Amino acid sequence: MAQQTKDATEGITQPRLGAVGWLRWMWRQLTSMRTALFLLLLLAIAALPGSIWPQRSIDSARTADWIANHPKAGPILDRLGFFEVYASPWFAAIYLLLFISLVGCVLPRSKVHWKAMRSTPPRAPARPERLPSSATAETDADVQTVLAAAREVLKGKRFRTHTHDLTSVSAEKGYLKETGNLVFHLALIFVIVGVAVGHLFGWKGDVIVPVGKSFANSLIQYDTFSPGPWVDPSSLSPFRITVDKLDATFEENVTGRGQFGQPRDFTAHVTTVAEPGATPKQSTIKVNHPLEMDGAGVFLLGNGYAPVITVRDKDGNATYSGPVPFLAQDNNYTSVGAVKVPGAQPKQLGFSGLFLPTAVIDKEKGPTSIFPDAKKPALALTLFEGTLFPGGRPQSVYVLDTAEMTQVKTAKGQPLRIWLEPGKTFTLPGDRGSITFDSVDRFAGLSIRHDPGKYVTLVAALLALGGLIASLVIRRRRVFVRVSPAQDGGRTVVTVGGLAKGDDDGLQEVVEDVLAAVERRLGTST
Repeated sequence: MAQQTKDATEGITQPRLGAVGWLRWMWRQLTSMRTALFLLLLLAIAALPGSIWPQRSIDSARTADWIANHPKAGPILDRLGFFEVYASPWFAAIYLLLFISLVGCVLPRSKVHWKAMRSTPPRAPARPERLPSSATAETDADVQTVLAAAREVLKGKRFRTHTHDLTSVSAEKGYLKETGNLVFHLALIFVIVGVAVGHLFGWKGDVIVPVGKSFANSLIQYDTFSPGPWVDPSSLSPFRITVDKLDATFEENVTGRGQFGQPRDFTAHVTTVAEPGATPKQSTIKVNHPLEMDGAGVFLLGNGYAPVITVRDKDGNATYSGPVPFLAQDNNYTSVGAVKVPGAQPKQLGFSGLFLPTAVIDKEKGPTSIFPDAKKPALALTLFEGTLFPGGRPQSVYVLDTAEMTQVKTAKGQPLRIWLEPGKTFTLPGDRGSITFDSVDRFAGLSIRHDPGKYVTLVAALLALGGLIASLVIRRRRVFVRVSPAQDGGRTVVTVGGLAKGDDDGLQEVVEDVLAAVERRLGTST
């Protein structure tokens, strides 16, 4: 017996998948809903480095400083793409795999759902009372009259009905639940498409424009510019924006609780020219009310002060003159900034310090501002000399890199302190010239973005929301009505059974409501 079993086992040939089989197996694994959910989670995890480390496309100066301050980890993380996460190959690979997984998962399900929607409800079971929800009644009406009434009741409740035999009616509804589920997943695919289109063909840039100055939409005019991989920066729309005035309103009512100094409104009054030779137009840009310029949205993201400063050499020649933007650090617009004078001789000069809209000198805090509006403006600066741009690295307009600079001190060895009010001039020691605080201007921080995929993403997001609501609210239900003809002078028995896809606490109520409606339509005793 053992010999026969051994011989039988030796004759069995185990199946082999082969190359095509392995490909089919990998495709099925990739296009499963479990894999899609895993890739979605993986994509969220892969996006985390973008919020931990500075991104080169957002702030190249901060990124360069981080790498310089971390000589060991910085270059390694840079090679791995941690400073340009959303353009890295590994992030794009997860993104594409998620897209393929969703497409391969949703399309076959859509085909199956389409066939199911066109099919007839299944045959009623012989014993509907055995279903999870059921109700039974007796009537004096004949079988065909009961079935006709049942069909009318079920159609009135928006059920699809079908009669498989002469004693039953099958009905079902709720296919929109699966439709909503598929719409939700299809919309996710189009969200991915919209984001991809915006990434590939979109661009964004930030620029600081002082009042009275103009900005032309060209690459050299931007302070920071991040184009998509398929964007040609030389083909930007040639519009121009001039900031004529910037209104900033702050609360001055000292009796208001916690309201003193709070901002009330920011409005930039601008003159726009769509293209060279076009008629100028007057427009306004407000917070949450951007200006549309040839497919690009112009947002007012920030504002602040730009004191007009003139630096002269020992012979009185101006080596620097113009507005210098300072970045606000608190609600009272105590602002930090830097004045960089690369044309100074024999060494380059850099001034770093504070601009104070309403200046006071606190005994504990030192120079500070007590109100955000320019009631009593002043500059508190220190002076450095040396190399302004060590290594040619990009740096923030608000920060002075003092790695290769020396702080200028007084004869007593104390750091030089410069206090300036509008119209005042300070003579620099050692024949370095002078610095003058001419006046105070404001600046508008504009963010200009072109996203051709935003409408696709918006519509897809709304469809995803609608599909999700439909999949959560709509119930998939089947109702069967079976009628047993009267025998031996008895009465006709009507049995209604219900079956739901998933948990449905309201199914029994639906079954009883269908039976009650049939009774009312028959108008006979039951």
